Order: sequence, then C-alpha cells, then structure tokens
Amino acid sequence: MRASSRRLPASLTVGVFLVFLAGCGDSSDPGGGGAAQNPAASSTVPVVASTNVYGDIAEQIGGGKVQVTSIISNPDQDPHSFEANTQNQLALSKAKVVIENGGGYDDFIGRMLKSSDNSSAEVINAVEVSGKTAPAGGELNEHVWYDFPTAAKLADRIATALGKAAPDDAATFTKNAETFKAKLEPLQTKEARIKADHGGDPVAITEPVPLYMTEASGLVNKTPEEFSEAIEEGDDVSPRALRETLALFTGKKVDALVYNEQTSGPQTEQVEQAARTAGIPVVPVTETLPEGKDYIGWMTANVDALASALGK
Repeated sequence: MRASSRRLPASLTVGVFLVFLAGCGDSSDPGGGGAAQNPAASSTVPVVASTNVYGDIAEQIGGGKVQVTSIISNPDQDPHSFEANTQNQLALSKAKVVIENGGGYDDFIGRMLKSSDNSSAEVINAVEVSGKTAPAGGELNEHVWYDFPTAAKLADRIATALGKAAPDDAATFTKNAETFKAKLEPLQTKEARIKADHGGDPVAITEPVPLYMTEASGLVNKTPEEFSEAIEEGDDVSPRALRETLALFTGKKVDALVYNEQTSGPQTEQVEQAARTAGIPVVPVTETLPEGKDYIGWMTANVDALASALGK
C-alpha cells in the first residue's frame, strides 16, 4: 500500500474550505428548522465523495436530487496524505452516501468514518466495486477511475445507494445511471480504435495513474518499474533507474510519454524534457477533475490526446 503519490508541502494538504451542507437532514426530521427554511435542500440526499472525480459522477447520477460535497477538488491536495478538518467531519456526519476510492488512496475517509457518529451512511468503495486485485508479486493499481468498466459498475452502485436513501426517486437514479453508462461507450470505442491501430506500441509513464487507460488501448508500458514506483512513493529514483528511463527517449524506444502533471518534480521534469527533446509526444494526465470539466469530458480529452500523440 502506497504512502504518498505527491511531494507537496504539508500546508497544501490541510485547510480545505467546504460549504456546510445546509438543511440536509431528512424531511421528516421533527426538528426540521433547516428543512422548513429550505424545503428543496431537505429533499436532497447528502453525499460525500473523497475527490471531485467521484463527486461529479454522483452528481450525474443524482441530478438535482443530491447535494454533493467533494472533499478534495484542488489538484494540489494529495489524497494519500490529506488530513481532514472539522468541516469535513461535519459533512461526513450528515451524509447518507459516502464514496471513497479505497486501495490505500484516500484512507482519510476510513479514519473519519471511525470517529463519526454516522453509522447509517452507505459507503461505496470504488476499488471493491471494480473487483480488481493486486497482481501476483505486485501492487494494486488503485487509480480505478481511469478504467471505464469500473466507472460503469460504480454508476450502478451509486444509483442503488441513492435509491435506498430516496426510494421515491430510485427510478430517476437508475435512468441517470443508464445515461451515464451510455456516455462511457464511445470512450471504450475510442480505446478499441487505438488498440486496433497501435496495439503493442510502447509507451512510458511517470506513475501508474493512466495504466488502465493505456492497457485497454493495447499499449505496452516500457517504464522501469523501479522508476514509476519511486515517483509514486515520493522516493528518490536511483541513478540506474533514471538512466534506464531516460534511455527510452534518447533511444526513441517509446512512442509517447503519459505524464502525471500533478506530481511534477526534478526527476519527472527531466524525463519530460528528454521526451520533448527527442520529439516524443507527451500526454499530460491528472488525478482530479480539471476545472470546468465533468468526468466524461475529462476522459474524452485524455483518450483523444493519447490517440493524437500516437498518430504523430
């Protein structure tokens, strides 16, 4: 289980500002002062997601029937080392549905749940929903939101959980999940096209973040495991592993570099520069939603960028 995937000052991993979930108690709450003042809010299902990736998916499934708090939405915040505050705890204490990634990625959710008096929230663990496990002798790639079949399973799971919290709207949630899954189909078609055109082509990565996408596209990761593991762990890369990685570009042994731009550091920047100097396309990816995009738009841009890079 990885301890960290980003080297950031501690000050960047604390002090998240969240809007309190106003009036998100049950509409039948006899003390419903908030519900009386804001009837619309009282009819929504309060949802807490560890990151805005899952928050966005929940909003697409829930529509206007949910009120979602995404604890991490700033790309400078590291889920691995995030420390929750009292505002986060308050939001979680009111949640009917909680969505976490799991797999060691956002352990702060588990810590918050243990100290919360909210025992009724339904917790959805994306890694568990995915059914993915660590390969023999290896580690689990926990970045399951880059796997579109997992996103489809997650949509159904969220719809079911929301339907339990708000039975009158269950049919709406199911319909919205079907709509969301239909939007995933073109993404899988794009991956299949890349596989048909470039199956077996070699690529490099800086971290395992995009591997589900590259593997579904039939691409072969040539990055020394020692390099990508060290970057993900926040450790220094050994000189030998760095030399081997740089040789992929100087020797033009790969067709693209898929670069996690949220974990920039001297060694990853050196690798990026080596790729650009060698004329090898660089495909930037992120771990959280870029501002102004939803999940489908974000992933469409990622897959299109990968296809474009390989076509050059």
